[in-house]
Amino acid sequence: MKGRSSVSHGEKEIVTRTYAFSLRVVKMCQTIGRNSIGNIFLKQVLRSGTSIGANVEEAQGGHSKKDFIAKIQIGYKEARETHYWLRLMRDSAIVAPEKMDEIIQECEQIAKVLASILFSAKQNN
Repeated sequence: MKGRSSVSHGEKEIVTRTYAFSLRVVKMCQTIGRNSIGNIFLKQVLRSGTSIGANVEEAQGGHSKKDFIAKIQIGYKEARETHYWLRLMRDSAIVAPEKMDEIIQECEQIAKVLASILFSAKQNN
């Protein structure tokens, strides 16, 4: 990518981590009851939860620093949205609350890492 050196270890780690998170979201969605409410949650969390990793992956192939920042920013926003849906699912008992804490914590951590990557990328811009 023009203007960027090779992908850092931290960026490789977040690519792997967000992919694994996407898989967790898919597997969790397979357990959601199929009814009018469950279908809404399923659609929302599946879309936003898998979009995080897709945008991080796309950022790695960005054609410029600006493109990289834009994709990481979208990934961060999707992580925040996913965090919302996961908490709502937990608090409304769409999924057993005790099964939600770990995935919610992972989503929070991913959002923090993406915020840090975004901050660093903007500082070095």
